[in-house]
Amino acid sequence: MRQSQLLLPTLKENPADADVVSHRLMLRAGLIRQVAAGVYTWLPLGLRVLRRVEAIIREEMNASGAQEVLMPVVQPAELWVETGRWAKMGPELLRFRDRNERDFCLGPTHEEIITDLFRREVQSYRQLPCNFYQIQTKFRDEIRPRFGVMRAREFTMKDGYSFDLDQASFDRTYQTMYDCYCRILNRMRLDFRAVEADSGNIGGANSHEFHVLAESGEDVIAYDTEGSYAANLERAVGAPPPSRPQPAAAMATVDTPGCTTIAAVGELLSLPATRCVKTMIVRGEKSLVAVVLRGDHELNAIKVEKLPGVRKPLAFADESEITAAVGCKPGSIGPVDLQIPFYVDACAYAVADFCCGANEEGRHHVNVNWDRDVSVAADRVVDARNVVAGEPGPDGSGRLAFLRGIEVGHIFQLGRVYSEPMHADVLDQDGKSLVPIMGCYGMGVTRLVAAIIEQNHDEVGIKWPAPVAPFDVHIVALNYGKSEAVRKAADELYRACIERNMDVLLDDTDDRPGVKFADADLIGIPHRITVGDRALANGNVEYKPRSGGDAEAVPLTDILGRISGDDVQATD
Repeated sequence: MRQSQLLLPTLKENPADADVVSHRLMLRAGLIRQVAAGVYTWLPLGLRVLRRVEAIIREEMNASGAQEVLMPVVQPAELWVETGRWAKMGPELLRFRDRNERDFCLGPTHEEIITDLFRREVQSYRQLPCNFYQIQTKFRDEIRPRFGVMRAREFTMKDGYSFDLDQASFDRTYQTMYDCYCRILNRMRLDFRAVEADSGNIGGANSHEFHVLAESGEDVIAYDTEGSYAANLERAVGAPPPSRPQPAAAMATVDTPGCTTIAAVGELLSLPATRCVKTMIVRGEKSLVAVVLRGDHELNAIKVEKLPGVRKPLAFADESEITAAVGCKPGSIGPVDLQIPFYVDACAYAVADFCCGANEEGRHHVNVNWDRDVSVAADRVVDARNVVAGEPGPDGSGRLAFLRGIEVGHIFQLGRVYSEPMHADVLDQDGKSLVPIMGCYGMGVTRLVAAIIEQNHDEVGIKWPAPVAPFDVHIVALNYGKSEAVRKAADELYRACIERNMDVLLDDTDDRPGVKFADADLIGIPHRITVGDRALANGNVEYKPRSGGDAEAVPLTDILGRISGDDVQATD
């Protein structure tokens, strides 16, 4: 491709409304342009990267045995009604009616469509296991799209769905997809972690998220510094707390005027936060529900929302509701003689002789002990907190530490959440009906492009890893329009690259050298060859890898041998 013929509208300055590096560089390098909030046009350079990302995903999915299909963006409401999601999904599901007043939506995901396809076309156990995937446009009406294509409303996604006869077969399929995702991200040369995660609105049991590590990541990952454990903060657990000591003193009630926080109570009574518990009130299905945590811990909303009797989505009770149910305002609530159901986090349950609210304004109990002063059923001792950096990991081998990550993939063990209500059954070897176990495997294709940039850039631009770069080689011809020697050498080098199946961009524009070099650094093609009169006089060109290092003179006759190899993507 000749740069003079390429739509490459680069920008010198950072756009004011771009908050993260990838968004700024994608706009500056001419990869994307915004059409509406969270909706983008991909320009030629950006689309080339997108297609290379897609190609890697497609190659690895095909190699894993998955079959590619293409499902519609527009989905009929009746399929979503079958699974109950038409009523459950919030405003992210963009609904509309056609000219015949039939309800449709723009697909944010395709569980219903693939399950409908399966039940129509697959009848026998002999056809299982089977695994289907697509690379296709999705639309989710995000309330606040941000960070460019990282959290857009319209985006490209690889979503896959598997069907297995039994758990053992499914476990093999799930592991195959886990390994496939690792290969995909390794081929893109990304530093990533696969972590245990929550399944969210999709439903189902266990799941794993794949996070590209970056400071701009919205997710917090907890990992064991010595072991293999890693989990999203929403799901992370620490080591079981130690056994609770025996009570050392009798419970007493003390005045704590104006003290409504753990910090204030601790300072007044000279108690560390680890010797205090706090009681938080959420709305339940039948009444308010209390959750008791150790004073230095934070409530984990995802974990609490899953507790029996807690209303979904999770919502904290307001002051008037709390006062009516408990008899005091927040800040003085405790589990002793509490008249509403409550759960106790396991770490709070391990504390002896603790301080808590007395359910009276300005008063607290001290030296409180579980079982002696407060009875708690075994099924009410739960995990309801966020883990803390530095605490022991679940197997006790190391300490938990935190990283930030960009979620680029998520695989789910769905069970029969969709196949059962949609009657997607097959006949087993005895002719009896059997409902298969499903899996779901998503990967954000457009988000991956942004994540790659977040991990591969410097102060002047993008540094594309070779497997996903828009071009392999960037020939920068200085004074191309005026120097016959430069033009001849650049053109011959350009043709030689093409003959060797290298994907090459020739800068044959009339821009000044400084502009050419700035744009070359900005768009970040792995290999830059500068052709200029001064170097040509000695039979040389200048070579500089975008990954780093100084420019050096290389004989023109040797340059292609220098850059060929594993870091060059051959074109078909």
